[in-house]
Amino acid sequence: MLNEIRTVHLDSDLDIEAYRFKGIMQKFPAHFHEYYVIGFIEAGQRYLVCKGEEYIINPGDLLLFNPLDTHSCEQIDGKTLDYRCINVKPEVMKKAVLEVTGHENLPYFKQSVLYHSEVVSNLKELHIKISNKESGFKKEELFLYLLEELIQTQSDLTILPTASEPSYEINTVCNYLEENYTKTITLNDLSDLTGWSKYHLLRTFTRKMGISPNSYLETIRVNQAKKLLEQGIKPIEVTFLTGFSDQSHLTKFFKRQVGLTPKQYMRIFESEEQDG
Repeated sequence: MLNEIRTVHLDSDLDIEAYRFKGIMQKFPAHFHEYYVIGFIEAGQRYLVCKGEEYIINPGDLLLFNPLDTHSCEQIDGKTLDYRCINVKPEVMKKAVLEVTGHENLPYFKQSVLYHSEVVSNLKELHIKISNKESGFKKEELFLYLLEELIQTQSDLTILPTASEPSYEINTVCNYLEENYTKTITLNDLSDLTGWSKYHLLRTFTRKMGISPNSYLETIRVNQAKKLLEQGIKPIEVTFLTGFSDQSHLTKFFKRQVGLTPKQYMRIFESEEQDG
């Protein structure tokens, strides 16, 4: 079809693939993959058979296939399919599970379809960031949180609760983020700083601070951007002085936290000077 979109992006940070099908009518015969598939329907209704079970899947439904799960599907509403998924190789899954559970076991996901799953919004955000080739910090947070939720609720593995940790490591991370906000920072950097696994760092920091490490970093950058804009420094310059990758990212995060674009915020102080 002329309006079909079929794209695949390999994310080098996470070592996972992100597939997107838009406007397709293709029927997929019975087949299986050697990797995990975590996907969701954006538009269209499909008849799915997986491991001998039959499903009618709709927008907002999450699909969860283990390696070697035999499945087939076809369109049943006369319309086209919009679908996104990530493909996770067993060796990548094993490393991620080690982060989350402390053990190098492969999970077995019991349900092939999760109807109207709340996980879909996180998966979509992750998929878009991969497709847009965004940097690794936020993607890795989303990926680990996604796997944590699925492992905890849908797999045969157990995540043990972590003991309360001293605040020294958290303070160290906060100080590091505050002193290095202009640089590219990764979860690996913070993990090395504390000696904790990336997952343990994420969970402990978020529990202690009420905000994830990446959100904490974004807040520092926005607060610094406010100070520079108040001095009349143009948004394009502020972008690179505060560690944002480009002006659109500055605008996105600034507006989300402040409620104004950087230009609108800067004009407040320009008008105050004129009034004075």
